[in-house]
Amino acid sequence: MSTETETFSALDAPEFAPAQFVRWFREVAPYVHTMRGKTFVVGFGGDLVQEGKLNALVQDLSLLTALGVRLVLVFGSRPQVNEQLRLKGYDYQFGLSVEPTSAVALECCKEAAGEIRLDIEAAFSQGLPNTPMSNSQIHVISGNFVTAQPAGVIDGVDYKHTGKVRKFDIETINKAMSLGAVVLMGPIGFSPTGEAFNIAMEDLATSTAIALKADKLIFLNKSSLLRDEQGNIVTEVARVDVDRLLAGEHLLDEEFANFLKHASKAVRRGVKRAHIIPHDLDGSVLLEYFTHDGVGTMVVEDTLDDLRPATVDDIGAIVSLIEPLEADGTLVPRGRHIIERDVEKFTVLEHDGIIYGCVSLMPYPKEQMAEMACLIVHPDWQSSGEGEILLRHTENKARSLGIKRLFVLTTRTSHWFIKRGFVQGSIEDLPTEKQMNYNRARNSLIFIKKL
Repeated sequence: MSTETETFSALDAPEFAPAQFVRWFREVAPYVHTMRGKTFVVGFGGDLVQEGKLNALVQDLSLLTALGVRLVLVFGSRPQVNEQLRLKGYDYQFGLSVEPTSAVALECCKEAAGEIRLDIEAAFSQGLPNTPMSNSQIHVISGNFVTAQPAGVIDGVDYKHTGKVRKFDIETINKAMSLGAVVLMGPIGFSPTGEAFNIAMEDLATSTAIALKADKLIFLNKSSLLRDEQGNIVTEVARVDVDRLLAGEHLLDEEFANFLKHASKAVRRGVKRAHIIPHDLDGSVLLEYFTHDGVGTMVVEDTLDDLRPATVDDIGAIVSLIEPLEADGTLVPRGRHIIERDVEKFTVLEHDGIIYGCVSLMPYPKEQMAEMACLIVHPDWQSSGEGEILLRHTENKARSLGIKRLFVLTTRTSHWFIKRGFVQGSIEDLPTEKQMNYNRARNSLIFIKKL
């Protein structure tokens, strides 16, 4: 069997569509803008290295770094340590819980951590042609950034060389990231007296994210993900629901429950987002960030879908939602100046800083009527009930203004409105002012709903 790796151009792929690529590239642009200057802490266990997935991960992380992300990488070494203990004839093995670390086990921890650190540095040093690392010069900086202290005696048990974080050298970490370097931390910390302590990767990554006030804490997880009753991945969950889940009798995978516990702690202490994503899915870090729903579970203080009044800063996003529908005739053309003039009448649907839906409400108080217009949800995020959310919001807003009847003009989506309680009307049913401005050439259908 040949060991040479063939390379192909995307243009050779039968499914390659230039228009699809351009559309995708434009759609990810807002995410690129929002990520520059953000701090990500990424934690993964030694099992990822053991399974040969390190190079692929490093390539994806290098891309994030090139896009302006400030990156701290925290690695674990549990399976490598256990293998060292086995080879030396010891029956003892580390599990997921915090356990005592003997002097012999500590030496195994040092050896495993040093080996993995070198593997990571080597992976970041690759500049192979025809790979995402081509011509890359990403520096990795590691060192004694963590001051550790012993875990001590817990419930009468001396945890010996098992430690916990005491403090970080935040100034040096930030300085290294400001130079564009990746900061690398292993599961070994040092006390002021020079003693070494074994620190769990999950604890170290969580403490690092909290200390840096990171924008994201990302755990790469080998085991199962959080799923609902239908078996679908729960892509976003509020911290209070995570705590309720952990306190309940739900059958959670032990490793995943451990990650959930640390994700909840990070968010509770000020980290904006904590993600748990599968490490066996190629490109999972990129998919989690650059797609709306992601591929893992994200823990937040509150759910991120945010319905709020539009501001002048949202005009560009609203225009980008409206323009394709104006081009295909679904919406009547509006100039940008119209959106600017009426922006206070718009509501936007936002997710993690990205606006993907909007609607406007134009009241006619004299007739106690209002027009709902520009109800739009981005095509990539439809079929998940967002249109219903915008409709309910608009109906409630209209009721609060004393509106008795809500109307829409449409040429393409009449069935959607009929299913939601709208009935067809005529021009004579519209407010007088709207009758005067009705575009007869367009011949839009009129639907009215009593509130």
